[in-house]
Amino acid sequence: GDVLKVKVNKLTSTKTQLPYSYYSLPYCRPNSIVDSAENLGEVLRGDRIENSPYVFKMREPQMCNVVGRIELNAKSAKEFKEKIEDEYRVNMILDNLPLVVPIQRLDQGSPVVYQHGFYVGLKGQYAGSKDEKYFVHNHLTFMVKFHKDMQTDSARIVGFEVKPYSVKHEYEGNWSKTTRITTCDPHAKRTVTSSESPQEVEDKKEIIFTYDVEFQESDVKWASRWDTYLLMADDQIHWFSIVNSLMIVLFLSGMVAMIMLRTLYRDISKYNQLETQEEAQEETGWKLLHGDVFRPPTNSDLLCVYVGTGVQFFGMILVTMIFAVLGFLSPSNRGGLMTALLLLWVFMGLFAGYASARLYKMFKGSEWKKITLRTAFMFPGAAFAIFFILNALIWGEKSSGAVPFGTMFALVFLWFGISVPLVFVGGYVGFKKPAIEDPVKTNKIPRQIPEQAWYMNPIFSILIGGILPFGAVFIELFFILTSIWLHQFYYIFGFLFIVFVILIVTCAEITIVLCYFQLCSEDYLWWWRSYLTSGSSALYLFLYAAFYFFTKLEITKPVSGILYFGYMLIASYSFFVLTGTIGFYACFWFTRLIYSSVKID
Repeated sequence: GDVLKVKVNKLTSTKTQLPYSYYSLPYCRPNSIVDSAENLGEVLRGDRIENSPYVFKMREPQMCNVVGRIELNAKSAKEFKEKIEDEYRVNMILDNLPLVVPIQRLDQGSPVVYQHGFYVGLKGQYAGSKDEKYFVHNHLTFMVKFHKDMQTDSARIVGFEVKPYSVKHEYEGNWSKTTRITTCDPHAKRTVTSSESPQEVEDKKEIIFTYDVEFQESDVKWASRWDTYLLMADDQIHWFSIVNSLMIVLFLSGMVAMIMLRTLYRDISKYNQLETQEEAQEETGWKLLHGDVFRPPTNSDLLCVYVGTGVQFFGMILVTMIFAVLGFLSPSNRGGLMTALLLLWVFMGLFAGYASARLYKMFKGSEWKKITLRTAFMFPGAAFAIFFILNALIWGEKSSGAVPFGTMFALVFLWFGISVPLVFVGGYVGFKKPAIEDPVKTNKIPRQIPEQAWYMNPIFSILIGGILPFGAVFIELFFILTSIWLHQFYYIFGFLFIVFVILIVTCAEITIVLCYFQLCSEDYLWWWRSYLTSGSSALYLFLYAAFYFFTKLEITKPVSGILYFGYMLIASYSFFVLTGTIGFYACFWFTRLIYSSVKID
């Protein structure tokens, strides 16, 4: 007998990617609209949670409740038609559970698929006519599933489903609050079971909104009520992709191990004196560079900035993943993931400042304040600029996905008020520490680099290096893109964590292998090369996102297309910084290791 209040969330569409608030359509409203408090992540996602006129009591089924009646004018009819044309869905929430529409697949025995939210309406033709008409879903049959507690006889809600219908309601006499509808009358046992005579959307037509509520006892426990939402039918694909990536990793690990053995344990060959002239020559390739290998690169300041930003990203993603694997960020906590990512990014500024200042001091730099400032502003500035432009576009479309001014202010405050000072603290600490010593001395005069073979051309080797890290993650990437752009839940953080570890290993190993080949052919400009080798996987990521856009998404509006590519650009840029930094540190460690074992005659 407790009162259940249904809340309404945004209208969403996978065709336009622009969310709208529920009351942007002329639906029946409650007496006063109350906006639920949203957290930062929800606002950024465009969630607008408000109360609705759908109110009923627990375990008291209802038939044909009238919500209200509206008369369409030309403007509101056009609004409904546009939203139906773009396949918008209405999202509702009851007891923190999103509303789903159960869809039975055609083949027998396959499980029911749940679609989030019900379509605003549908397009169709009357029999015998060619004209496309628009019909609105105005009768909802809610099904609330509950789980009964044996001891106390109280019940908890474990499911919230709906079957939408379009019905042209009829009534006798003039319309008033108490008018009985003839097309759906509980007394005459007339109920709505199909969309036989649908309600058309046209100017001057009236629409009467009605609903039924049924209650059904369910065996699902309250704790596992999210399981139907998160059912991933295809975990075999994930295992397959992980095994596939592990193969790449094994192959690379073998190569790295071989290089290590050949370079570090060459003394063994003293015992077997069978060494040919060629082998000796091949071996000395990288040893000749000991006087140049630690010469600071051109644009060393920029490298420091990028490495610092990468460390910041790495920390953010690692901590978020650990939280997610432990189950802190379940989808029942809407917007939790987004909020966590933002806050962690801000706090990881400490490590960013530290990493860039340490590297900068090693390159004999002296102006640590300058480098810290650039670390604090470079990446966030670029991302914020893109975000700002996209937000202006969404705002122009009057969508609820636009971030309000207050939230924008909060983001700027997080950035200037917390992140920037933390980067400075990190930079100060990093610069106070003694500089990292090079294992070998650098000569005064730079050595000449011999002519390189075509396959050692920087651009070629950089592009080759990006393929493997991207190959290791791209199947998982497909699922992530689907969950973001087709509005499904992504909840396989366990798999994601394994894939992340594989990504780190692949980036590190491919960079080490290519770096070794480069040093063997007496080319000592490895600093930037190592960063770009694994970082180039971001290029493939962006190309894949473009391919996904044209094959999987049905986006037609230009604004939605710009949105998609804008967000994917930010994502690829972050991926570049992350993978590049992993590659750089791996290579840095590797060169220090092999040159510290060289006995300089």
